[in-house]
Amino acid sequence: MRDRGVFSIRRALPRMSWSPKNLYNLWRRTVGPSADDLRFRITSQTTLFQQRWKSKALVRAYHGDFIPEKIFKRWYLPETLPDVRPARHTAPASDDKSQLAEFARRKQREKDFEEEIDRKGMAPVGSLMVAEVERRIDVFIFRCCFTHSVYEARRLVIHGDVLLNGKKHTDANTRLAPGDMVSVNPDAIRFFKKSPTEQDDVIERYFEPKKPKNEDGSEPPETYNPFKPKLTPFSLPHYASPWLFIPAYIEPQFSTCSAIYVRHPTARPGYSEVPTPYDADGALIRYAWEWYVQRRPRLRSKSQLARMPTDRAREQRIANGEEEVGGRGLKKRDLKQDIERFKKAMKMARGMKQTPKAKKVAQVAA
Repeated sequence: MRDRGVFSIRRALPRMSWSPKNLYNLWRRTVGPSADDLRFRITSQTTLFQQRWKSKALVRAYHGDFIPEKIFKRWYLPETLPDVRPARHTAPASDDKSQLAEFARRKQREKDFEEEIDRKGMAPVGSLMVAEVERRIDVFIFRCCFTHSVYEARRLVIHGDVLLNGKKHTDANTRLAPGDMVSVNPDAIRFFKKSPTEQDDVIERYFEPKKPKNEDGSEPPETYNPFKPKLTPFSLPHYASPWLFIPAYIEPQFSTCSAIYVRHPTARPGYSEVPTPYDADGALIRYAWEWYVQRRPRLRSKSQLARMPTDRAREQRIANGEEEVGGRGLKKRDLKQDIERFKKAMKMARGMKQTPKAKKVAQVAA
């Protein structure tokens, strides 16, 4: 690990890890003695700059602390926060029944969304500032509960124990596209190997019914039971319960040690699909966004785009012609059409009648 002090008790910065020390730091920052440091008040003695810097440090410690700050701002920080509200549509001009029915369904969805906002509150879109980090293949493997930490997931990718769409993949910086399937080598997953230092569950052995023995004292052979459920032999640590959850945009299959990235994470009224230990719509996330908005990097040039981490969603857009290679977000312009358009404009300009003032200017110039 690059930084040996990531689980420092003094700093108490939560990370993407199941370590007992990290669990203690998470408790301190959420409900423990350090939780009051995250409640920013107007009458606080700290300045606004200090509050934003502290918020940025806490958010970055959990969301991609292994990504350099310069690379995070350039490639993982969105230009604007996305709008998760349903698009508003106007009534169709024609009297087509299918179009009118589609318009009625859209209006009903808008109405349901507004009612949900009234019940649960606004959608916490501030947490979507780190949605690009959730698309990374190493973070994806950690969210699938295949590894103890994101650092271990990164090691599995680099060592060649991960398949992307059936092919060996060793780039941990790759961002997934919807529909990508990631498979992990079962021999590399620690949950399938019982730890030799794991304590015996005495209570389970006490209440387990005893098996009858033979007359000579030997145990009878086990009989095959076809109705016995075949469960995946997971051996989880006792402190894993706070981390055992699967986000809504992931479809895992533990029997084959694989998972599918269904779609990009989004936000709903009162709920965010981006897992974070902090309030998804709290002051800490807002201050972290304000910090990065004021320090936005320059426009991306073609030389910078050549060094961009692999983005499979962008590669698909370029292959479909929805985005140009230069990265301006537009389709490639046809040079021939531009030349013809310029020639027509020149002909129109020459054919226009000159005004008396323009004639005098031309005579003086001659």
